[in-house]
Amino acid sequence: MRIGHGYDAHRLIEGRRLILGGVEIPYEKGLDGHSDADVLLHALSDAILGAAAMGDIGHLFPDNDPNTEGIDSRVILRECVRRVREAGYVVGNCDVTMIAQRPKLAPYLDAMRRCIAEDLGVDVSAVSVKATTEEHMGFTGDGTGMRCHAVVLLV
Repeated sequence: MRIGHGYDAHRLIEGRRLILGGVEIPYEKGLDGHSDADVLLHALSDAILGAAAMGDIGHLFPDNDPNTEGIDSRVILRECVRRVREAGYVVGNCDVTMIAQRPKLAPYLDAMRRCIAEDLGVDVSAVSVKATTEEHMGFTGDGTGMRCHAVVLLV
């Protein structure tokens, strides 16, 4: 068994879609980034790579590569899963915590879990996605950004 932790943070800006866990969420702002900026899938992908000691997504999908501009983070996640499978591992389970003041994410958590389970090739019961606020503290609390922590068990 191998355990990995991933973390990511992105700024919220106008003129972008908000995509979290592969799910588009109606909101007046979206996350800024080279890809679709899905902070949840970025943290999860890094946790998967980290558990297998394979670096991070910045090495696989650099933010200065024009070929990856706007890339769907589900493509990133599936590539990370493919690489760890090639190394002899599968995802046992994952636990993800989204940190955002708004919008409220509770109505979208089950859809995120289903989307992630599909990409990981696991049952939805092996995927935990939670959301919390920081009680109006810091950049997540003032609504200028979002962050995510993810933990993964590879077997």
